[in-house]
Amino acid sequence: MRPIAKLLGASDDMMEYCVLYGRIVIGFTVFYMLQNIFQSFLVTAEKPKLGLIVTIAAGLANAALDALFIVGFKWGIAGAAVATGIGQVLGGVIPIIYFACKNGSLLKFVKTKLEIKALLRVCVNGSSELLTNVASSIVGILYNLQLMKFLGENGVSAYGVVMYVQFIFLAIEIGYSIGSAPIVGYNYGAENHIEQKSLFKKSMAIMGISGVVLSGLAQALAVPLAKLFVRYDSELCELTVYAFRIISFAFIFSGINIYSSGFFTALNNGVISAILSFMRALVFQIIFVFALPALFGVDGIWWAMLSTEIAAFAVAVCFFAAMRKKYHYA
Repeated sequence: MRPIAKLLGASDDMMEYCVLYGRIVIGFTVFYMLQNIFQSFLVTAEKPKLGLIVTIAAGLANAALDALFIVGFKWGIAGAAVATGIGQVLGGVIPIIYFACKNGSLLKFVKTKLEIKALLRVCVNGSSELLTNVASSIVGILYNLQLMKFLGENGVSAYGVVMYVQFIFLAIEIGYSIGSAPIVGYNYGAENHIEQKSLFKKSMAIMGISGVVLSGLAQALAVPLAKLFVRYDSELCELTVYAFRIISFAFIFSGINIYSSGFFTALNNGVISAILSFMRALVFQIIFVFALPALFGVDGIWWAMLSTEIAAFAVAVCFFAAMRKKYHYA
């Protein structure tokens, strides 16, 4: 963990915190994986409400244990890590218990055999999600390195706050994309073109409108949200508000970009989905996070996210137009 933290640009003051937090959190990785994969299983089993309940329970447990361990027990950064881990344990174990017991869902644990071809197809189709997560980690490293170079630890802290808040905002669009994917796949398999066209039009409208609304909310709530995290430092709070207000314009385009990748995954076209994810999550990010700061200084780092979403939106529109006749969604 120590050489990894050093590679990611941790300063001497931050090093021990990074190592301690990382060593604890990584011990809960299996439960984190289970929590994520069971969301898809619960949707397929027609139990999305249970998935929502599990997610909320895990999140509330994390928040409550943060207060208990950090404030009550005075465990500091170790308490934050343990609280995160316990929340993931709940999210991963509750679905196991549900599917292991007698239930009314369409899915159950049964004895099976290894089906290599099916698993390989799944891996290929899910390659876009793999690329997205790997790319997000790489891009996060690059942003941190650039921010350490231009702004120091305050820049990294502001970026961390913005990413937390951004994920909360984007969760609405990510949730819709994941939740609608089984419906897209079903209609495509059943060759129900009328329903597919209707769903596509409604989805584009929902993603477009939600993007504008989320951008407006982000502008209006930038100050209180920043104070929620960094009230203790006025300079850092001001920097966070400034960064968040620039990045919030990216929400206008992010919804359709997120949906486009999930949409083609649901149509069993992992190649296009992977291209969309790869371009948005990695290629455009790398280009802009290095090019724009060279031209505009530190502001270029914040504008890089908006530029990425605009470029990814243009690519998504091209694929939507090119594939509309093949998949009959428009």
